[in-house]
Amino acid sequence: MNSIAIAGRPIGPDYPPYVIAELSANHNGSLDTARRIITAARQAGADAVKLQTYTPDTITLKSNAPEFRITGGLWDGRTLYDLYEQAHMPWDWHKPLFDHARDCGITLFSSPFDSTAVDLLEDLGAPAYKIASFEAVDLPLIRYVAATGKPMIISTGMADAEEIAEAIAAARDGGCTQLAILHCVSGYPAPAGDYNLRTIPDMMQRFGLVTGLSDHTLDNTTATAAVALGASIIEKHFTLDRTGGGPDDSFSLEPAEMAALCAGAKTAWRALGRVDYGRKSSEENNVQFRRSLYFLQDLKAGDKVASNAVRSVRPGFGLAPKHLDRVIGATLTRDVDAMTPVRVEDLDGRDE
Repeated sequence: MNSIAIAGRPIGPDYPPYVIAELSANHNGSLDTARRIITAARQAGADAVKLQTYTPDTITLKSNAPEFRITGGLWDGRTLYDLYEQAHMPWDWHKPLFDHARDCGITLFSSPFDSTAVDLLEDLGAPAYKIASFEAVDLPLIRYVAATGKPMIISTGMADAEEIAEAIAAARDGGCTQLAILHCVSGYPAPAGDYNLRTIPDMMQRFGLVTGLSDHTLDNTTATAAVALGASIIEKHFTLDRTGGGPDDSFSLEPAEMAALCAGAKTAWRALGRVDYGRKSSEENNVQFRRSLYFLQDLKAGDKVASNAVRSVRPGFGLAPKHLDRVIGATLTRDVDAMTPVRVEDLDGRDE
C-alpha cells in the first residue's frame, strides 16, 4: 500500500509527511482552549488535529482497587477513573470543534475508545480514525471502526510483531482499505533511546503499509529522523503552554516547536529525494571552481611539458587533474602563457 488519503490529502512516501497535532487532554477543561489549540495547529502548519473520544465510564471502571491505580510516572497515585474524568473531552464539545476546524481549514478526527464513540464521530462526519496504542489489542473495536469504511491509523506502542499483525488483520477483515500504522513508544515522555527508529523501515517492509511515528519525546529530533527513515506520518502532542498543568501538557509541543516540526519534517522529506549522482542545479555555478591543470610557466610550441611547469589548482577551466600524467612529457603544439589553463588542443596527441 503506497498511499492513503485523509480528507483528500494523499499520505505516503511520495508525499510530504502528514503532521498530526494531538490535542489529547490539553484542553484542560476549557472548550475555548481546545478551539485555540486547533487554530494554533493550523497556524503552525499541521495537517490535522486529533481528539480523543471517551468518557471515564467508556474507558475504565470506577474502582480504587490496586490494579486501577497508577504507580510511578507522570500520573503516580491516581486512579484510572480519576485521571480520565479530568482528561476526557465532553462529547457535546465535539460538534463545535469539528465546526471550528472546518472554519480554520484544518482536518479534525479522533481516537474512539468504544463503539459509542465511533457512532458519535460518524454522526459528525469524521474523515478518519486513529486507534490508540493501548487499544491496538481491542480487535472488536478495530473491526467496528473498519466497518465505517474510513481510513484508519493504528498506533503500535507496546505491541509486538504478532499483535500488530493481528490488528492489521482485524482492520482488513472489517473492511478497511486505507490503513496506516505508527511506530510508537508508550512512555510519557519517552526517551529517544527507546525508539529504535530502524524499526520503521522494517515495519514498512514487513507489513506493506503506510508507516509513521507517534512521538512522545520532548523535542523534534526523533520525529525528523523518522522522516529520513521513511515515516509518512508524524503525530505529536500539542499544547499552548507546556506549563499549563494538564495531564499531557508537560510532554507536548508548544506552537513555535510545532511550527519547527512541520517545517523540519517537510525539509527532511524533500532532502530524501531520489537516487541521483548527477550534478544538481545549485552546483552549476560552482563547477568553475573545481580543480584543473594550469601552466606555471611561459612555454613555446615544441617544448615538452616538465613536471614543474604544470599544476592542479582552482579554478576548473583546464583539463581535469586525472590527465596530469598525459600532460607531463607531452609536446606543445603552440605557445602557452603561465597562469593559463591546459587545454587538449595545446598537446600533441602523439605523446599520449
